[in-house]
Amino acid sequence: MKPKPDLLNYAYCRMVILVFLIVTFMPLVSCAQGITSEELINNAVLYDGKQVVYEGEVIGEVMYRRDYAWVNLNDGSNAIGIWLGKDLASAIAYTGNYKAQGDWLEITGIFHRACSQHGGDLDIHARVIRKMNSGRQVKERLNTAKLNFVFVLLGVLCLALILRLLKNK
Repeated sequence: MKPKPDLLNYAYCRMVILVFLIVTFMPLVSCAQGITSEELINNAVLYDGKQVVYEGEVIGEVMYRRDYAWVNLNDGSNAIGIWLGKDLASAIAYTGNYKAQGDWLEITGIFHRACSQHGGDLDIHARVIRKMNSGRQVKERLNTAKLNFVFVLLGVLCLALILRLLKNK
């Protein structure tokens, strides 16, 4: 007689193997996770040619080149050049400068540590962009403490000039 397989043991083994396979291979199949500019720069060889998710503030100008555009995204540490289609660039309303805070974007694209298409520059060729936060105009406030200090220094300068003129007579 053939012994009957222990169905409970068989199901348990299948479940353990399935969980092991999911835990082992899930990082390879899962969506790209956000990465910092420091990680990209320090591990450029590791990420070269791979899909990455990078987010940061749009700084500088959107530079259009026919059907494409260049933008720079700064994550607070470094800025990385992003090459994207003109249609994707049209979603950018504000770019960061001293008068405005730029849009905060999440870019999904292919990272190149030395892009042959763009003269060996480190860049990301964007496939998808998502606006995380809209930028805005920044109004500069006058710092009255600094203004008062300027007037005090101006007074000291005038006093020094008067004393010098009196001394020379």
